[in-house]
Amino acid sequence: MKTTLFAAALMGAAATTAFAAPEAYKLDSSHSQVVFSYNHLGFSTTYGMFSGFEGEIAFDQENPEASSVSVSMPAQSMLTGWEARFDHFMSKDFFGADDAEMISFKSTGIKVTGDNTAEITGDLTLNGVTKSVVLDAKLNQVGEHPMAGKPWAGFDATTTLLRSDYELGKFAPFVSDEVEVKISVEAMKAE
Repeated sequence: MKTTLFAAALMGAAATTAFAAPEAYKLDSSHSQVVFSYNHLGFSTTYGMFSGFEGEIAFDQENPEASSVSVSMPAQSMLTGWEARFDHFMSKDFFGADDAEMISFKSTGIKVTGDNTAEITGDLTLNGVTKSVVLDAKLNQVGEHPMAGKPWAGFDATTTLLRSDYELGKFAPFVSDEVEVKISVEAMKAE
C-alpha cells in the first residue's frame, strides 16, 4: 500500500466503477484541530484554534482520487485564549455568529505531489461565503491504532486564507489579511 493513500483519506473526486468502493473513516474529534495565526499590527503573531469538530472520510485505497472528505464545526467553537477576543470575533465586526453558524470544508479534488504529499482542493464555507481552497497535505501514518485495535490514519495540512475573501477583513492591512492555517487530524475506520 503506497503512502499516497493519505491523499485518498482527505480528497475527493468522482468515483469510478473500475475500483473498489471507498471505506468510511470518522474523524477522531479529540485528536483533530485547526490552528490559525495572523500578524497583529506588526507587533506579534496571534493564535487561535478550533477543536472537537466532526467529519467523515471516504477512503479508497486502490484509487485515491475517488476518496473524499467532509468536515464541519460551529464558528463558536473557536478558542482564542482570551474571552474578550472571542467576543469580538463573534461580533458584527467579524462573524456576527450565533449558535447555528457553521464552518465547513468539502473536498472536490486531489493532486498527488509525492510519496506522502498531495494538494487537496475543496470548498470552504466560512462566514456564509464559499470559496475554493487548496490544502498542502501530508500523510503522517496509516496503520493499526495500538489502543483501539483498528485501522487509523493521521494527516497534517496547511493553507493560507485571506480574511477579506470571507468578509472578515476589518482592520486590514494593519491586522494581517493573511491567516496561516495548520490542520492536524486523526481518523478511525468506521464500524
